[in-house]
Amino acid sequence: MKNVMITSALLIFLFISCDNDDSQNTPPASPEATLVTSSNTSGKITYLDLLPASAMVKSFTITSVDAEGVFYDSMSDAVIVASRTNNRLEKYTGIKTAITAGTDNLTLALNSVTGDFTNARETAVSGDVVVVTQDQLASNGMINKLFVYKMTSTGFTLTKTFTTDFKLWGIHMAGNDLYAVADLTGDIVQYKDFMNNASGNIAPTKRVTIQGLVRSHGITYSSSDDVMILTDVASATSGTDGGLIIIKNFSSVFNATAAAGTIMMTNQIRVYGPNSLLGNPVDVAYDSTTKNIYVAERLNAGGEVLTYSYPTASGDFAPKNIRLEAGVTSVFLLRK
Repeated sequence: MKNVMITSALLIFLFISCDNDDSQNTPPASPEATLVTSSNTSGKITYLDLLPASAMVKSFTITSVDAEGVFYDSMSDAVIVASRTNNRLEKYTGIKTAITAGTDNLTLALNSVTGDFTNARETAVSGDVVVVTQDQLASNGMINKLFVYKMTSTGFTLTKTFTTDFKLWGIHMAGNDLYAVADLTGDIVQYKDFMNNASGNIAPTKRVTIQGLVRSHGITYSSSDDVMILTDVASATSGTDGGLIIIKNFSSVFNATAAAGTIMMTNQIRVYGPNSLLGNPVDVAYDSTTKNIYVAERLNAGGEVLTYSYPTASGDFAPKNIRLEAGVTSVFLLRK
């Protein structure tokens, strides 16, 4: 999913990072580096402050047993998830207060109308706009859609919906453009000026194939490093065939690739093999400060958060940190 240094996302969070006030009376903002995850089995989200050398992972119970597309906003100290249990967006506040108090339950502060979407797979957040992917399922008429919400002080208002002709999973906002993976394929798509489209059927501005990628789920982009990172789950039942694909100088590589063309392996750094412990990596986040890559590995050990050093060449690299996380479905990084 997503990272803010970025989220991706990493996603863009320019309303946090681009307020460049040179006033001598304004104290500098304290640095932050936070990693949050969601689960589709435990009904919990986790919070990890990455700055202390010996930080402890904090776990909090929410009302959704099954949640995807986690996002964290430090200004409001709030987590947003797309609930697959309740079929709605949910916002939970007071994480830092709960840490101080030693409590493990978060209070639901806001939610969208129940039932706008079912089978949600990811979110992308840009300012007060939240985009949700819906993957086709019998409960939604086998329709793949993008739902666009405006977040206010009282809830989430649905403003636009877009229907796609391919299965959806991961998405990432980069400026005004939306990137998405085409599930069951090795393709990614771009929607230029995404929010300027009218509701209805939406066709990608550009679709390209990533050579050697079997089936992608996770996607994130770092504008500061111009790096795109994709996960390959390959066979959903195999615990050994997953991988990471890193595309350096992504903007120029993508622009130089014709629509319906292929980004070749010569433009990729690939992490595959038994040492990688990648079987079903469903989401990814990237920290352009530390160059760490964080992966939500859903299949192996029932769920793990894996941390990798940024590789300079392809290979079978072991993660430098492994954290058990039951049912982990999404991972989000905030760095500022």
